[in-house]
Amino acid sequence: MVLPQRLARPLQSARTWIALGVLAPLGMLVVSGLMLLDLRRDAWDKVEQTSRNLLQVIERDIARNVEMFDLSLQAVVDNLHAPGLAALDPAMRHLVLFDRAATARDMGVMLIIDEHGAIIEDIGAIPPRQGNYADREYFRVHRARTDLGLYVGRPIVSRLTGEPMLPFSRRLTKPDGSFGGVVLGSLKLTYFSRLFDQLGLGPGGAINLYLRDGTRVMRYPYEAADIGVNIAGAPTFERFVGARSGAFIGTSVRDGVERHYAFTQVGDLPLVLNVAHATWDVDAEWRAKALGIGATVLTLCGLTIGLSLLFGRELVRRAAVEAELAHLSHTDTLTGLPNRRRFDEVFERAWKSARRTGKALSLLIVDADHFKRYNDRYGHTVGDAVLKGLARGLAGSVHRPNDLVSRVGGEEFVLLLPDTDEAGALRVAAEVHARIAELAVGTAGIGAGAVTVSIGLALAGDHDAAAADLYRRADEALYRAKARGRNRTEFSPGSEQAPGGTGQAPGGTGNERLGLLRVIPSHGTAAM
Repeated sequence: MVLPQRLARPLQSARTWIALGVLAPLGMLVVSGLMLLDLRRDAWDKVEQTSRNLLQVIERDIARNVEMFDLSLQAVVDNLHAPGLAALDPAMRHLVLFDRAATARDMGVMLIIDEHGAIIEDIGAIPPRQGNYADREYFRVHRARTDLGLYVGRPIVSRLTGEPMLPFSRRLTKPDGSFGGVVLGSLKLTYFSRLFDQLGLGPGGAINLYLRDGTRVMRYPYEAADIGVNIAGAPTFERFVGARSGAFIGTSVRDGVERHYAFTQVGDLPLVLNVAHATWDVDAEWRAKALGIGATVLTLCGLTIGLSLLFGRELVRRAAVEAELAHLSHTDTLTGLPNRRRFDEVFERAWKSARRTGKALSLLIVDADHFKRYNDRYGHTVGDAVLKGLARGLAGSVHRPNDLVSRVGGEEFVLLLPDTDEAGALRVAAEVHARIAELAVGTAGIGAGAVTVSIGLALAGDHDAAAADLYRRADEALYRAKARGRNRTEFSPGSEQAPGGTGQAPGGTGNERLGLLRVIPSHGTAAM
């Protein structure tokens, strides 16, 4: 008894509490700073994951459509060698040539152009529309080279429709190996703008599609003046073509905005796609949270210093009053539940009865996750409202007259379930999580799903020498639940298990083994 008294004596000193009142705010500032850094890292992790997902979706869509157009071009090349084609009337020849050509609302024109640049077949008209394309880049390139395969040209404005398009072409070769013309297909640029417009990237975000020579094919947000601009040699573009895919932070040569770029090559095509988020947009939400949390912490630090002066003086008197009140009633005055004294009496009797009769006895210790935040942020009135809501949810989770729900301290509650086996206890734990997920305090803006609890569950077993052993195992399970992320249930069975696993628990996600504990995650929302 001498040592505890010596330890308690300094805690009764006003100087001790003044010192703690200064050190505690400093600790809160350090912890808050670490939390803010974690929030910022989370914001950037979210942006990187979002960018990767967007790139994957857009790249697959573009690659699939270009592949469809290329198959159409190859089909036309193959059909040109069909026997007797020249002898067919124009309508039948048109049907044979373009029978496998894809059609879609974003498809531009598809033409067969002879070696002089004249249109000889037109998917959109019989007889074909007139025009000469010997001056087009794709025509000159195919005439000069025989090894290109599919050629993706720079954006052009169609001479037949007046719309901006991206041309795709393949070379036609005569039997003697000489140049025989070009099969041309084009994709309207409206396809890209409509695809990009479906994605929201924030005010400073952008999506760009380039040819590997640096020519911009499309940009979101769309500006006509940006199409066809070549940025080859720009530091950002050099990094785009330096690897197949990647991510980095750089400054745009177009508008000088610093952005986070995620990029990838589109399939095996000479196309480079990037998704860019302005760094200012990424940090905007974090800055708002940082200002709010910083102001709150500074306010609480000032309050803590002032309150510590009063708290040191009132410590002994308040402890005596609380000790006296604990003996006045078996009922917790705030929640209306049985208090710790009542629980201790019933628990001892229930444990002895279970030992004597061999019936099952389950104990659940329930603790509110991050409860201190509610008191710190909203005040004790809201904290009390949360505790009352927790009490209602727990009381509504049991339905038998012998089941006992108690508040044993602070934000900690216990559920004592006589004659209840593992399956029944797990069902009660699942119902507790479900009911707490519906808890809301509208006056403080705390919505459903914000409040969560961690549960430690233990089943009485032969190896428990006393009721305290059962409580200890449930308490250890609770701390495991806290350590593993909160908003979950950890289960300690009532007897030793053979090595190799515990089997599938109701509501669980798989088999996990930590000593004798079985993990039963909640399916509710994340802890606040």
